[in-house]
Amino acid sequence: MQEKHISVVFVVDDEIVISKSLAMILEGHGYMARFFTDPLEALKHVEVDPPDLLISYVVMPQLSGIDLAIQVKAHVSDCKILLFSGQAATAHLRDQLREQRHNFTLLAKPVHPTDLLREIERLETSP
Repeated sequence: MQEKHISVVFVVDDEIVISKSLAMILEGHGYMARFFTDPLEALKHVEVDPPDLLISYVVMPQLSGIDLAIQVKAHVSDCKILLFSGQAATAHLRDQLREQRHNFTLLAKPVHPTDLLREIERLETSP
């Protein structure tokens, strides 16, 4: 069985500084990263250029990162999901995701680039 590597990454955060900065960091490490500040816009691009990994902030207007992740998985079943949220909400969201049987990785914001890259490497090697 051939291991699937992550190459196309969608970064979604309603704060442009965060989404653009994370995309630039990822591009510097060899990923093709696209950043979005509107989750609905990211969803439109899923069908055109399906991502191998979605990195999304959870709390956003129009569509939460969790709902975005669920819809992306519906279109691209093997897409890996990495969500991040404010520290206070992270524990509650982790429990909610488990209850709904979603296997999404959840990190606390702010996410240090080294931690993000380490988590992406972990996702690349996980089934």
